[in-house]
Amino acid sequence: MRVLAIVSVLGRDQKGVVARISTYLAERDVNIEDIEQRVVRGQFLMDMLVDITGASVTLDELITGLLGIGHEIGMEIRVSLHGARDRKRVAVLVSKEAHCLEQLIADQRSGDLNGDIVAVIGNHESLREQAEAAGLPFSWHPSTDKAEHEAFLVQELQACQADVVVLARYMQILTGTVVQPFAGRIINIHPSLLPYFPGANPYRRAWEDGVRVTGCTAHFVTEELDAGPIILQDVFQIEVGVDTVEDVRSKGRALEGKVLSRAVQLYLNSEIVVINGKVVFKPGMRTLLRDVAGRD
Repeated sequence: MRVLAIVSVLGRDQKGVVARISTYLAERDVNIEDIEQRVVRGQFLMDMLVDITGASVTLDELITGLLGIGHEIGMEIRVSLHGARDRKRVAVLVSKEAHCLEQLIADQRSGDLNGDIVAVIGNHESLREQAEAAGLPFSWHPSTDKAEHEAFLVQELQACQADVVVLARYMQILTGTVVQPFAGRIINIHPSLLPYFPGANPYRRAWEDGVRVTGCTAHFVTEELDAGPIILQDVFQIEVGVDTVEDVRSKGRALEGKVLSRAVQLYLNSEIVVINGKVVFKPGMRTLLRDVAGRD
């Protein structure tokens, strides 16, 4: 069986990057099967699907050499083997609403989630039954004392070795205590089209303002409330004068889980990267990952 990997490169655009890396790989009997590259906002992105089965060096030596090239040219280079051992560990934070958690569980069961939910953590016990019915460990601690609750969160997230933290309608604002150790690895779903209606009660505010189109936003969490890089958005129509605020909430809930889960899938598949505070899609990654699955 062949051993396939993806070499990912990110950094300031400059001449000779492809040639430098291709030559290094060829000299070590690594075959390049496919390549995708683009330049966004002055940043060069490249993903290579490579066959390392017949490499003349060990994987550790190969990675060390590529890291050295990255250091020399000021670019980030990563090597990923796409197997079960590389699946990221997902921790889900919840409060009382189940729809986003249920969508994530359903997508994991169907194989759409290229990762493993390893913990469900809440500030209420409300969703214990849903979590445990899916075979997921559940823990909770009240958030009446915020500092104590966040200390509990950090302890639980570190204990389960979470690679990514998903806020599945977790109705709490996180401070730097949690955000800093997991920077760039926390994904939230917000019930509005950010940057419009950040904060509390966005559906009601959209309804009261007579907005005709609103939606939900999956974004990375930063210490600034609802201001992190946007990953995905989707919309729905409000029939002004007909829809009640509960109608608006119902329409929103029908989208939230799908948008959140899709954003998590993009992250787990390495299909997105943040450049200058903006999320950029790497369209080639999906093709390369599909090639890996087809050739295993």
